[in-house]
Amino acid sequence: EGSRAVLQGGVNDIGGTLMEETISRMAGAANGSYKTISDMRSMVEPLGRPLRQRTTEYGTPTAERIAAAQASDGVATAVRRPLLPLVTS
Repeated sequence: EGSRAVLQGGVNDIGGTLMEETISRMAGAANGSYKTISDMRSMVEPLGRPLRQRTTEYGTPTAERIAAAQASDGVATAVRRPLLPLVTS
């Protein structure tokens, strides 16, 4: 909700802080924090904001890099949260 609020206020770059934080893992923690591409899409789509992958220099990545990101949903398999079973009633 906080990210949606700043997007509605005009912020146009949330990926730099939300995509993946690896410093904690590099320092020995069991996990860091991240958002998948689909997590970010679900955050911005209700606001009508575009979602666009960029390079670290704010350029457009190659089609190969975009396809690789989409295939992994933007997060390496080794650090993904385990999927929780769906509960139906």
